[in-house]
Amino acid sequence: MIPGISSRRRFSDLSEREVLALAISSEEDDARIYRSYAEMLRADYPDSAKVFDGMALEEDGHRQQLIDMHVRRFGDVIPLIRREHVAGFYARRPVWLMQNLSIDRIREEAAMMERDAEVFYLKAATKSTDADTRKLLGTLAAAEAGHQNAATTLAIEHLDEDALAAEGRTAHRQFILTWVQPGLAGLMDGSVSTLAPIFATAFATHDTWTTFLVGLAASVGAGISMGFTEAASDDGELSGRGSPVKRGFASGIMTTLGGLGHALPYLITDFWTATTIAMIVVVVELWAIAWIQNRYMETPFFRAAFQVVLGGALVFAAGVLIGSG
Repeated sequence: MIPGISSRRRFSDLSEREVLALAISSEEDDARIYRSYAEMLRADYPDSAKVFDGMALEEDGHRQQLIDMHVRRFGDVIPLIRREHVAGFYARRPVWLMQNLSIDRIREEAAMMERDAEVFYLKAATKSTDADTRKLLGTLAAAEAGHQNAATTLAIEHLDEDALAAEGRTAHRQFILTWVQPGLAGLMDGSVSTLAPIFATAFATHDTWTTFLVGLAASVGAGISMGFTEAASDDGELSGRGSPVKRGFASGIMTTLGGLGHALPYLITDFWTATTIAMIVVVVELWAIAWIQNRYMETPFFRAAFQVVLGGALVFAAGVLIGSG
């Protein structure tokens, strides 16, 4: 192959037999993808898993019809041609990239799969000048549209209001465990643990740039530490808390942001202006943490506020006293 020149064939250069073989392999791949989705979802979302099982059976049925058509027209030997062999043909996201996505995102991906196939065949049919090829492509487009209708019917059959509500609760719980809980822990750690070093430096030196550097170092260091600790502490297999990478990022990023919130004001050169703004930011941070605890962790607001604000005030006071001593 000449460098820079694609080895994939153009769809317009395919024969009718190759187009039919391409449709067969595509239907086979899609059925496997739907079965993979079903396996991913079966433990936590059994009703949605049934939907994808049914969609896989629909793909199997259409694949068998296409094979029968190929046997009638071209014989038993089906050419080996797949999506990746054809330039511009719609691509499928690798299944392993879907493993940590939400149930709604997986459903959207499945709907997109059906729409992509239908649109592709419709466009291909309008560009074809051969009557038989145009008819074949139109039939394939209609089949893909039928898949979408079948998916809707299967969803109605298996996903009643109770099932959707149950799956919604499971998805919400997973969101809390994977993102909110580690993110909140990181925000609390970053906001509170950096108060003492930042304000101790501020009152000891009255140098805003030095204070900012200390705050930046403390925030980034705490973020890296919290991120790795969260990711390494639990692989999520038994606890059901989800991907350790996602939890590590949530915890690390929120820890860093929690510290940077009251470090950034010290980019202002005037000490008292910077310190006043930093104090205001601290108050906002602590009340925001209390609100998040109340909103997502169902902690009574006043109890959360008392714990967070009191703890933050004590750490802040310690920093000021140490820096002023």
